[in-house]
Amino acid sequence: MDDNVLLRMENVSKAFPGVQALARVSLEARAGEILGLVGENGAGKSTLMKILSGAYPMDSGQIYLQGQPITIKDPHHALQLGISVIYQEFNLMPNLTVMENIFVGRYPGDSIFVDYRQLFRQTEELLSRLGVSLPPTAIVRDLSVAEQQMVEIAKALSMQVRVIIMDEPTSALSGAEVQVLFNIMRELKRQGIAVIFISHRLQEVLTICDHIMVLRDGRNVGMLTAAEATEDKLVSMMVGRSRDEFFHKEHRKSRVKARPGAPQLSAVRQNDVILEVRGLTRRGSKFDPSAIVVKDVSFDLRRGEILGLAGLVGAGRTETVRLIVGADKRDAGEIYIDGVPVDINSPLDAIRHGIGYVPEDRKEQGLILNQALHFNISLPSLARLTRFGFVGQAQERQSVQQFVTQLQIRTPSLDQIVWNLSGGNQQKVVIAKWLMLRPKILIMDEPTRGIDVGAKAEIYALMDELARSGVSIIMVSSELPELLAMSDRIVCMAEGRVTAILDVSEATPEIVMRYCTVQHETLHVEAVQSNG
Repeated sequence: MDDNVLLRMENVSKAFPGVQALARVSLEARAGEILGLVGENGAGKSTLMKILSGAYPMDSGQIYLQGQPITIKDPHHALQLGISVIYQEFNLMPNLTVMENIFVGRYPGDSIFVDYRQLFRQTEELLSRLGVSLPPTAIVRDLSVAEQQMVEIAKALSMQVRVIIMDEPTSALSGAEVQVLFNIMRELKRQGIAVIFISHRLQEVLTICDHIMVLRDGRNVGMLTAAEATEDKLVSMMVGRSRDEFFHKEHRKSRVKARPGAPQLSAVRQNDVILEVRGLTRRGSKFDPSAIVVKDVSFDLRRGEILGLAGLVGAGRTETVRLIVGADKRDAGEIYIDGVPVDINSPLDAIRHGIGYVPEDRKEQGLILNQALHFNISLPSLARLTRFGFVGQAQERQSVQQFVTQLQIRTPSLDQIVWNLSGGNQQKVVIAKWLMLRPKILIMDEPTRGIDVGAKAEIYALMDELARSGVSIIMVSSELPELLAMSDRIVCMAEGRVTAILDVSEATPEIVMRYCTVQHETLHVEAVQSNG
């Protein structure tokens, strides 16, 4: 065995009712190196790390730490062994200081009094080791997400950890914050710590990792060095097909031609306008009640079209679509559907007008996580499924099963609790509940955020199928390749305003980004779309 291997998991298997989560998976993490762990949602990454952190027992296999076999009893025992996990949801106490969070339960001093001077000094030394400038007395709730993450890393380091697992640590960070995190990870490497980095962002994995391990369907697919890995190679290993197969978008001229068996749309032309928004405006944010967060936004949506909304953080994209569906109150502006003005003051009003909304945060706004899959999907459609005050359970389950099959939602049963599904399958559940309502317009805010490449490909195919069957889609996305590949037109926004409306044939990453960074002025450019 390589003398530099700090941690080795050998032939680890784990099964849940109806699911073989892991099948004889092996992993090696070396001291002073960063190991990337990639795979689709449901590939087994989280299960493997939960076994390593003591949250799950394994069914079979063996774990070695510095060549010695170990049995991890629980998360506390894992910490005692020097294994720490930093999850996406931080384990911090928001009302305590940085230093109190880092050393909670281990404060210096006697049994009665805490030695705050020593606590302050120890925290300063620890943060200095990481190259982090944070006041030890700062209250955690006042810190940014990136700063809270640094506190989590410092807390792990204070426990003399030898292995740190980072689960999607960059998902909520800006580009500059990601670079700060990478610098900290490199410092951990220099200190001889083994870092396991889990991420769906393959470019980041290639940038920071020394080795990359790929899981698919609970099995090892292979281990690559960063030098021999490419995005295309990793994608092919993860999903068993080429990256070129991700985007299923047909040319927009053929969108009106439905697949065999789908509704025929001979009367539908792509330049038919189904939705118009004119002068949408909303004042007030949680930070500044006087600020105008959406400013005189106007655009239209055509039948069978995918309209992309592009912009940087704070551009007003999510705020705009929330005004359209009535989730927030608009201060000015009009909404027209099929040329008729409509008054949408709540999501229920939007549903009545045939608008569905897949929100950005599926866990907080799109799902009831502790309820069954069939309940989540059928919830908006209960009025149609109810007779004499009772829900027809047979009809409900039959209808839900149709969408589970159509969207290929991977679940042991319709009674599965949604919390236990992978991120990609949770996203499909959110989409399914709106499709069950048969919307004319579907608004999708970051529809592929936090899901793996395989699930992305399936959602792209679904979006294309919906558009070609006549459903009109507004897609908010922070991924330029996604917008350029899937959209017919792209609305660019900056500082709450529309700065350009581009036909995708005229759009490039550089042009879109230029309009998304316009400041203190409004440009409105609409390229002429060819309808053939």
